[in-house]
Amino acid sequence: MESSVVEVAQAVEGFSFYALFMRADWVVKSVMGILAFMSVWSWAIAIDKAFHLRGLHAKARHFEREFWAGRSLDALTDQFAKNPREPFSRVFAAGLREWNGDNAGGRVSKAAGAEAGRQMTNTEGGLGILATIASAAPFIGLFGTVWGIMNAFRSIAASQDTNLAVVAPGIAEALFATALGLLAAVPAVIFFNALSANLAKYGARLDGFVDELSALAERDGN
Repeated sequence: MESSVVEVAQAVEGFSFYALFMRADWVVKSVMGILAFMSVWSWAIAIDKAFHLRGLHAKARHFEREFWAGRSLDALTDQFAKNPREPFSRVFAAGLREWNGDNAGGRVSKAAGAEAGRQMTNTEGGLGILATIASAAPFIGLFGTVWGIMNAFRSIAASQDTNLAVVAPGIAEALFATALGLLAAVPAVIFFNALSANLAKYGARLDGFVDELSALAERDGN
């Protein structure tokens, strides 16, 4: 009875993640290392972008509260446009450069809209990496799986033994690569969708401010 328990414990230990990694050849190890790096990278990007967007939304709320508090344009210019640090202030500063003259509303809309587009492009940095990880990781894991299964069949042919003890380790190593691919891809998909939705809300908020700013310029010019 005790010997059976020991054999089971040894078998389980032999199929641990560390054991599977150490038994794999250099190609499968490289695939596993790439997938592990991609997984950590996607988490780092997602956490950084989440905190960055949270800060941007907080600054946007502060800007909108101050902007619509009934203060004069000169006071708002002194506070936000002279040293703009966040997207709403930079859009406001860009619009101010076209504030006076004929067709002020149209020119403010174009200038502020162009600046809003640049700010959104900067804010979206990192999402492309998440999309790449989400799409590429399963295929990289599949490559590791195919390579591992080929090695398993070569081992079977060399040993001329189809015993499960001979087949199982190679198959387990191969499937471990697929599991790592999914482990990297699934969170990256979730992060990409969540961050894209959050950015879309922020972009709509910024576009709404551009429209309101151009309307103000139009009324001020009449």
